[in-house]
Amino acid sequence: MEKGKINVTTENIFPIIKKFLYSDHEIFLRELISNAVDATQKIKTMANMGDFKGELGDLTIRVKVDKKKKTITVSDQGIGMSAEEVDKYINQIAFSSAEDFLTKYKNQANAIIGHFGLGFYSSFMVSEKVEIITKSYDTEKPAVRWVCEGNPDYTIEETSRENRGTDIILHIDKESEEFLDNSRIEGILKKYCRFLPVPIAFGKETEWKDGKSVETEKDKIINDTNPLWTRKPVDLKDEDYLSFYHNLYPLAEDPLFNIHLNVDYPFNLTGILYFPKIKNNFEIQKNKIQLYCNQVFVTDSVEGIVPEFLTLLHGVIDSPDIPLNVSRSYLQSDSNVKKISAHITKKVADRLQEIFKNNREQFEKKWDDLKIFIEYGMITEEKFYDQVSKIALFKNTEGKFFTIEEYEKLIKENQKDKNGTLVYLYATQKEEQYSFIEAARQKGYDVLLMDGYLDTHFINHLESKLKNSHFVRVDSDVIDKLISKDEKRESKLTAEHQQELSQVFQSQLPENKTHFSVIFENLNETDSPIVITQSEYMRRMKDMAQLGGPAAFYGNLPDHFNVVINSNHPLILKINDDKEKKCRKDLEKYDEKIKPLEENKKEIETANKGKKDDEIPQADKDRIKDLDDKIQEFKEKQKEVLKNFGSKNKLVRQLIDIGLLSNNMLKGEDLNRFIKRSIELL
Repeated sequence: MEKGKINVTTENIFPIIKKFLYSDHEIFLRELISNAVDATQKIKTMANMGDFKGELGDLTIRVKVDKKKKTITVSDQGIGMSAEEVDKYINQIAFSSAEDFLTKYKNQANAIIGHFGLGFYSSFMVSEKVEIITKSYDTEKPAVRWVCEGNPDYTIEETSRENRGTDIILHIDKESEEFLDNSRIEGILKKYCRFLPVPIAFGKETEWKDGKSVETEKDKIINDTNPLWTRKPVDLKDEDYLSFYHNLYPLAEDPLFNIHLNVDYPFNLTGILYFPKIKNNFEIQKNKIQLYCNQVFVTDSVEGIVPEFLTLLHGVIDSPDIPLNVSRSYLQSDSNVKKISAHITKKVADRLQEIFKNNREQFEKKWDDLKIFIEYGMITEEKFYDQVSKIALFKNTEGKFFTIEEYEKLIKENQKDKNGTLVYLYATQKEEQYSFIEAARQKGYDVLLMDGYLDTHFINHLESKLKNSHFVRVDSDVIDKLISKDEKRESKLTAEHQQELSQVFQSQLPENKTHFSVIFENLNETDSPIVITQSEYMRRMKDMAQLGGPAAFYGNLPDHFNVVINSNHPLILKINDDKEKKCRKDLEKYDEKIKPLEENKKEIETANKGKKDDEIPQADKDRIKDLDDKIQEFKEKQKEVLKNFGSKNKLVRQLIDIGLLSNNMLKGEDLNRFIKRSIELL
């Protein structure tokens, strides 16, 4: 027996390994299985090259758990090691690498956790003692046993092992006894090793016999050694891709389509990506692409490796050229990662163009599911915008589809405003905004349906791309102002009448968190008497606030709507006539009291014109304040007269409720009162 000390200068390297790697300590099994696969692949390569003349035999890697002995054993029939190789690769390289790695990343625990580069020494995260029993493929060299109890001391001695290969025996410590549970180990193996190229056995297959489940002699192989992405696309059918998808995601709906990646220059990349169906509530799950390195599972967090918008995809990427033992910020600047990211983006764009070109009808049928990916990509990736802008579709409220270019040609004659700006009208809810859509159609306008989760952001992005163009929601203003032309109409109401009616209607609007402003427009007498709108800017900001980001603070602002009154509509004129009959005497009575007060105020202000504030006599200042208070008092009484009129005039409240109803803002008790009033008026 030989005793020795591992040549490490960091005496506490083992506690550091446990401390730094503890939060992701299940990866010890991935590392040991990866080493076993490497050893197996090496003996296969040597046999193929003629450097190994013996029988390969059964190359299955076996994992065993012994609860009584509290051990986990990983066995392979690979290349094995001699005593000299154990000393070189375990005592020297492994632990010196461990020390270098931990020194480099001692302040970056996150850079260590979950990445390759940990190798054999990760076994000490869960073990109080580790044994290696190994026999080299070189039959002249004896088997050896290496033992270390988690400190720099080790022993190495000759031992017996029937076949070439290596057994790693972990004596599990008290803190890690969860790993002595068979289901826990099987879960880890299925997570990290389900597609490794060498068979991995854990336990035995079971069968139903005499009313119970019993073990057979057949090994339970937990991995598929020849996964779909390693095979040639020409050898695969649609059913193969669909079957593999449901193997990865058993509960998912069928995907829209797939992309098979297969590149060997200037980098290595294989994989299969799927476009899943995503609902309109944007249930983003960015952990659905699985990243592998030579068929070993690494992570399902691929941000920085694929473009942000493609993290919505499902599937598998496998590349040995992606550095995995570095921080994510380094990843994003790695030249290979950038090339791979650009390649995946181009492949996705090419696939979309292919479908559009070969079967536009199918492309249109899938558009509602595809648009969230495409819009997200066009917003966030400049190159992707350029690649797909000619196939991105608009859908109008009649269900017809157009490319951006086709739609521009459709509306350019009729939907330019007086400044030559092309106005794209859109609705977000076809049923709720029906009356506004219908008003636009009667003008000969076309209306887009923009009801997707990202459409508000997409509209903003398009406005920055499309020259001299603007998007306007169909209910953001009255029809004549959505696309402002040079037409001018006179009002049948004087400015004084409009001011008084404004107070009548304002007094009857709902008092809640929503703010309403009454404005008058000189519309056609056949247009609606009252329309409630919200400005395009404020609505867009509120919509964007729901998605977070810089506009989030708008979400806390109260809703603000404009109550637009048609100053030429017969019903508005009728209300004005009624007001004149019932209120004019009272209003004039207060006007007579206000007039001399305003004249007196004007005299004082004229006498002090040009003086600085400290030069105006205090008596004049006090007098002006008294006059203002009295003027305001009489104006408040006028307001009260108009409010009383509004409260008794059923037509005022009826028109307001019609406007609220058109915007889906009339509910509960108010809706019930509206129905009763409608019956009375009929």
